Amino acid sequence: MVYLLSKNKHIIDQDLMRWSEAKNIKKSNVQLLLHFLTHSSDFRTIFYFRINNPIKYILNIYCKKETNFVIDITTKLGGGILTGHPYCTILNADSIGENFYVNHLVTVGEVNGKRPTIGNNVSIYTGAIVIGDIAIGNNVNIGAGAVVVKNVPDNCTVVGNPAKIIKQNSNLI
Repeated sequence: MVYLLSKNKHIIDQDLMRWSEAKNIKKSNVQLLLHFLTHSSDFRTIFYFRINNPIKYILNIYCKKETNFVIDITTKLGGGILTGHPYCTILNADSIGENFYVNHLVTVGEVNGKRPTIGNNVSIYTGAIVIGDIAIGNNVNIGAGAVVVKNVPDNCTVVGNPAKIIKQNSNLI
């Protein structure tokens, strides 16, 4: 019922479709929702963030969210987020676009009160850190262990500490 009445139902639907494709599960949105709420604590974390309704506290008593996966309540999070075991992952950005993928041990956070802005179709892999008043463009891959403290343009792959562009617009650099 909370899902059907949610003002973010269309965004939850985007999340469900992304998860459904990734897990190769074909069901109705309501069946998908019940499946992922039953079997995935990280999906529950995203769902409770989306509904932002006091009922989430009651639901969390029976269906616990992932306690080591934190999404700051002020982060604007686009639809289609997908996680790959987001253990010890923190998402604290001004905004994160659509079709975002995040892995475990990732920190997206602030420096001196300034937070990143992340575009659409961005993937952040294990142990990466993205911090400060920076912009991550669209279609960006941030490699495992990268430390990103400067802007990253569209269509790039960055790796290393500090992060460096190794691929841009399908061309290796």
